[in-house]
Amino acid sequence: MDPSPRHGGSPLPQQTGRQSAAASPHPIFLRDAIVSPAVKRLPHLPLLLALGLALLLAAWMALANGPLPLPASKILAALGLPLDADLQDYEAATVLQLRLPRLVLALLVGSALACAGATMQGLFRNPLAEPGLAGISGGAALGAVGVIVLGASLPLLAERASLAALPLAAFLGGSLAALLVAGLARVDGHTRIGTLLLGGLAVNAVTGAGIGFLAQLADDLALRTAMFWMFGSLGKAGWDEIAVAAPLLVVSVALMIRDARALDALLLGEAEASHLGVDVEALKRRLLLLVVLSVSVAVAVSGIIGFIGLVTPHLIRLWAGPGHRFLLPASALLGALLLTLADVLARTLLAPAELAIGVITTLIGGPFFLLLLLGLRRRAELL
Repeated sequence: MDPSPRHGGSPLPQQTGRQSAAASPHPIFLRDAIVSPAVKRLPHLPLLLALGLALLLAAWMALANGPLPLPASKILAALGLPLDADLQDYEAATVLQLRLPRLVLALLVGSALACAGATMQGLFRNPLAEPGLAGISGGAALGAVGVIVLGASLPLLAERASLAALPLAAFLGGSLAALLVAGLARVDGHTRIGTLLLGGLAVNAVTGAGIGFLAQLADDLALRTAMFWMFGSLGKAGWDEIAVAAPLLVVSVALMIRDARALDALLLGEAEASHLGVDVEALKRRLLLLVVLSVSVAVAVSGIIGFIGLVTPHLIRLWAGPGHRFLLPASALLGALLLTLADVLARTLLAPAELAIGVITTLIGGPFFLLLLLGLRRRAELL
């Protein structure tokens, strides 16, 4: 079977309009959610190069900007290049102990959230699926805040809260939320997006109430730390956190990208994917586990950062089409870029004060989500 370049190598059927809607339990494929078929696709390699260059520029902005502006020569000298830049110790510490860990964490978390969002949209075959909307982020945050508050009274837990206990509690909370929402949304063998969104809203409401209850029990220090999880921030980034998070996030993203071909087949429908040799149920379990793991670890080190997983995959589809073999790695690059830029804005807009990074991503992603809903309404989607 010859691969179709429009669909990233997956043999998608040539259905359009009402024909497509009638033939599938998910009437509008992901490619038609907000992307017009008339949009000219960009070549993949130039787009990857452009994303890479933009990411390098954003990384330089993240290292150079802050209460202490630094020129490129001092940044390069702090990174180990043999330059005569008259680098002071406090300037080197600013780069290596404050800004560089924050940049690395932004790259890891942004790529993981974007890849998780693209994977969920392919898994549910609907453009509205996103870890935050499905309640995973809220469940993970509730688990993390529980560790923060209980850590004040349990010394053993307090000692390990910043490394082992937080990711584990976040993973358990995110897993329970994901299982609950997925079970509610499963009707007649298909995932209903309306039920998914309503279930996600319900879980988010419950987890929000749980976080509020725990906040009432917390002392001042634990309360301030809990607020960090609710609004999202990279301000506590450090090399210890990166040492724990990086292997889990990198492996999760790599394994999601490995299943790109199977996700392309799943766009046809579960029965068709099975005929193509895909173990659909095993694929669902594996990908849902990877999404929960990546989102939970991201929440454990950065708090709740919304809409990166929703916005990023749609931008890549708009530019390059829906094939997951390109969509997933490109989404990872763009997610890292967007979160790095959002962090720069959070640090500089109200300097020397700092905005929560979740505020920045929500201000950008909220209007995009409304536009997406309007586009789906115009195409007679489930809403």
